Amino acid sequence: MSHLASEADERPVVLEVTDLRTFVFMRRGVVRAVDGVSFAVRQGETLGIVGESGCGKSMTALSLVRLVPPAARIVGGQVRLAGENLLELSEAEMRRLRGRRISMILQDPHSSLNPVLTIGDQIREALRRRLGGGRRVLAAAAIESLRRVGIPNADARTHGYPHQMSGGMKQRVVGAIAMAGGPLVIIADEPTTALDVTIQAQYLRLLRDLQDDTGVALVFITHDFGIVAKMCDRVAVMYAGRVVEQAPVRVLFDEPAHPYTEALLASVPRIDGRPARLPSIEGQPPELHALPPGCRFAPRCQYAGARCHVEAPPTFVVGPTHTAECWRLDPSWASP
Repeated sequence: MSHLASEADERPVVLEVTDLRTFVFMRRGVVRAVDGVSFAVRQGETLGIVGESGCGKSMTALSLVRLVPPAARIVGGQVRLAGENLLELSEAEMRRLRGRRISMILQDPHSSLNPVLTIGDQIREALRRRLGGGRRVLAAAAIESLRRVGIPNADARTHGYPHQMSGGMKQRVVGAIAMAGGPLVIIADEPTTALDVTIQAQYLRLLRDLQDDTGVALVFITHDFGIVAKMCDRVAVMYAGRVVEQAPVRVLFDEPAHPYTEALLASVPRIDGRPARLPSIEGQPPELHALPPGCRFAPRCQYAGARCHVEAPPTFVVGPTHTAECWRLDPSWASP
């Protein structure tokens, strides 16, 4: 992990998300892609957001920077960056803020870079918004940005184009662009998906080193619990548009409180015992335009009781830094 949770707790909150709701309006109905998500990230801290495909992780990330698809609309909540609610800003104000105060590393570096502009042009564009200055100043800063992310022969690389670089190097360039503005928060949306295992490990180490040097907060979206264990201080588990559990990494791995988290962890292969058949989670996630009453995980939950199918659970406090949405945490719970 990049920092111990106890150390991170003493740091100021730089990103606070409260009851964020982003709906997608389609002919078949309203898709509640993000439906009441809340979390906070402190300076120098890494929050991991995990869950199955379609649970709302990427839509949450896009909502934080207000770059949702045309059919989607942020309908409620707050996203406070250093105390300022981003949802109240004009689009012009958001354009000035993106890259300077909050940046995003997208999943696919191939589509993140403009194929007809040089690497140097793309980094200098990000630097110009932060530093200003003349061409020479920006050129030197662009070279230094590439060196910082471990690009060899950085001077020559600024004159090259994306197609002349490997996937791992392109992902480093995307990281350099995200860091160029000196942001308070970087959102990394599955940035290692296109990388092989060796390059993935190098890239994660690079992100940790950059975080240690700058104190930037990271929101790391992934489905890989191995990456969560290496990178994150805390974890938010998403299911069907909601955060169903939040806890420090070690607490979540050792004492999961939500049945969905428990099932996800049980499906991760272990190397400290004999190979065994991995359990699976029966059924499918609910359609977000036709959500079931009660707990959204109830149709797939082995512990579900009658109340789970008719009444949505509130957020229960499990420990000082641990919360979960599950009726089993209610003192009045009776096993079915």
